[in-house]
Amino acid sequence: MHTIGPFELLVLAATASMLIIPPVWRVAPRLGLVDVPDARKVHNAPVPRVGGWGITLGTLVPLFLWRHADPVVQSYVLGGLVLFVFGVWDDAREIGHWAKFAGQILAALIVVYYGEVYVTSVPFLGDSTLSPALGRPFTVFALVGAINAVNHSDGLDGLAAGECLLSLIALGSLGYLAGSPLVLAVALAAVGGIVGFLRYNSHPARVFMGDAGSQVLGLTVAFLAVYLTQVADTAVSVALVLPAIGLPLADILVVLWRRVRGGMNWFRATRNHVHHRLLDLGFRHYASVVIIYSIQALLVVSAVLLRYESDLVVMGAYLLVIVGLFTALGWAERRNWRHDLRQGKTTLGRLSGTLERLARSRVMRAAPRVLISTAVPTFMLLGSVAVAKVPRDVAIIAALLALIVAAEIGRARAVESTLVRLAVYVAAITSVYLLINYPGGATPRPLQMVALVLVGALAAAIGGYVKFVSDDRFGTTPTDYLILFVVLALLIFGNLDIGVRGIVEIVVYGVVLLYSCEVLIGLTFRRWNILHLSTLASLTVMAFRGAGI
Repeated sequence: MHTIGPFELLVLAATASMLIIPPVWRVAPRLGLVDVPDARKVHNAPVPRVGGWGITLGTLVPLFLWRHADPVVQSYVLGGLVLFVFGVWDDAREIGHWAKFAGQILAALIVVYYGEVYVTSVPFLGDSTLSPALGRPFTVFALVGAINAVNHSDGLDGLAAGECLLSLIALGSLGYLAGSPLVLAVALAAVGGIVGFLRYNSHPARVFMGDAGSQVLGLTVAFLAVYLTQVADTAVSVALVLPAIGLPLADILVVLWRRVRGGMNWFRATRNHVHHRLLDLGFRHYASVVIIYSIQALLVVSAVLLRYESDLVVMGAYLLVIVGLFTALGWAERRNWRHDLRQGKTTLGRLSGTLERLARSRVMRAAPRVLISTAVPTFMLLGSVAVAKVPRDVAIIAALLALIVAAEIGRARAVESTLVRLAVYVAAITSVYLLINYPGGATPRPLQMVALVLVGALAAAIGGYVKFVSDDRFGTTPTDYLILFVVLALLIFGNLDIGVRGIVEIVVYGVVLLYSCEVLIGLTFRRWNILHLSTLASLTVMAFRGAGI
């Protein structure tokens, strides 16, 4: 029987997440799953709260299929389902904080007492350990705190999802380095669920994750942090939990402190979170999210690089970033400082003029499109024709998708078809996967160099397209910066262990190919076009080669 691998978990979770959200989105108003604007919120129109369905089910179902008999995995899946049910209930009916706490405590109890995942070692106590009588209730309290930290950070489009994505990349890398399949698998499945959701949540968001998603993400990050430091790799610093969870943890603590100091209700929502404070200082939505992503990226990278340092060093690095952030915010607020959107325009005037002249150049406008339209089909065909072999399970999926693409093209629905878009993505990622893992010929180096040149050319073409082609269909969003952070983090982590370089290459190449496909999809107006034809051809070749025909 074929065992689901980490890469397949990622693909399954992302695919499931993308496919689950649209149908629930359509029925959201009838279920009451709509977020209505109010004075504390930053959106101006009702938005469906159904993204958590994709995140949670996209993450949990593949994991259950992967290792359904493992008590630890079972405890995480059951805890996640409990939070999902309570989250959907709250998204539809606003059940209040005490009912939400009940669901959070129940989920934490399942993980701690059924999965036996709890804290025994704490920072600065050396070899001393907590007894189960102390460690278990402490872990329940900590898990509930982390769930609420992520839940309350969900205030801007893509914010909580992006912060958790960065944490999960770091925790997955640490799990890989520790030789823990469980940490790596759970992290990659959750990453897949988030990636599918972000397809609909980039600013301006078409869906919100709601409590059904944010609470499950909080549990996931905290569960992995505890399991990694207490079970999978006890050699790492226990204080690693702080930078691994990152900014949401510090944010909720500062918010609670400000509420207590101001004599406010602890549980009443206010505009005291970091993202609210950045908006009040004059930063736009876009800039606020990018700033928070940058801080979170710094924290999670430090978690990986400092994993074997002392608790004092790890906690000191965490506090240095956090204290610096909140000191800067407080200083700006006390002096009524406001971000001036016009700052820097004169300084960059000459550069802007040069870029504008280049943007008007016919060559600079045409070259990126031509290069992308040529390189993407070439890469797809190389990944199907020139590789040494195509695994049978890949061939089965390719055959199914090829039939779908052919049917949709025949029915003239290819341009707006979600299934065709999905087939394009899968064909691109699978081509990367096969080229990295099954390079053809006795000397695969030339093929690998061709692939590297194509990816480099595509990366340059995407940059040129975004900069010089005035086309609103492919504008940059905070999610683009998030992906850049993820790629940079993976390049750093890839140098820590030679065994992880193949995964890093797949992710980096895959990101470039997916962005290239997104550009071509935006330029597609006819069902018979180079992207659809190359997708159909590469999937068909993969299907025949994997079947041994």
